[in-house]
Amino acid sequence: MRVKTKIKDIFVTDISFEVTEEDLHKLFSVCGKVRSINMVTDQRNGQFKGVAFVCMSNDAETKDAINMLDGTRLIDRCIHVAAAKTREELQAEAPVEILEKRTRRKRVSKGRKKVR
Repeated sequence: MRVKTKIKDIFVTDISFEVTEEDLHKLFSVCGKVRSINMVTDQRNGQFKGVAFVCMSNDAETKDAINMLDGTRLIDRCIHVAAAKTREELQAEAPVEILEKRTRRKRVSKGRKKVR
């Protein structure tokens, strides 16, 4: 049996730094009702990173927005629009080498021990 996943969050990248939340709202409202927009900012200096999450009201509107707006030119850049992935999906896609590095223990040096 196939499980249907509901996609409501959209991941938008390559956004111009001059774009405001209102600009994104106007663009995505063409495809349906926009529930929320989260523009990602740098924690240190508060500058916009050029990435945002857009939440649409239902699955059909989300799919329409992904199909219609991917590659759209907004101000001076072409934005990329895709379905947002959950943390579990991102961890499942992580390369094995990265996961192995996290579980390895630190090497103990083979030099002389300090005598006190």
